[in-house]
Amino acid sequence: MVAAAATLTGVSAPSTPTDRVMLRGLRGYGRHGVLESERRLGQTFLVDLSIELDTRAAADADDVSQTVDYGDVARDVLGIVEGEPVALLETLAQRICDAILGHDRVQAVDVTVHKPSAPVQAPFDDIAVSIRRTRA
Repeated sequence: MVAAAATLTGVSAPSTPTDRVMLRGLRGYGRHGVLESERRLGQTFLVDLSIELDTRAAADADDVSQTVDYGDVARDVLGIVEGEPVALLETLAQRICDAILGHDRVQAVDVTVHKPSAPVQAPFDDIAVSIRRTRA
């Protein structure tokens, strides 16, 4: 029925569903930034992820080995956030994407890195960089 409806509207139905595993508000303490004070003092960073993959096999088998383990993903992300300092949020987000795409079943990932205590001399609620990467 879905395929028939999609054909009627001129849009073909995808052959592989795009399911998402999402992690929001992962917190880690890092020393990222352009300023020396940011590297010395550090601050809390937050990361949001939307990971795209086909979860049908995992759902059918009720088997975590057939999907991406969000515990492993969280450890990977925190290892990067709490690890080697970088100057730019863009670099941090790219490193996180690279790590998540290293999981075999992942087809795409959206990453947002928040820096809520950025040294900006203006009132703000949040500063963040969002990127999307797909498997080549």
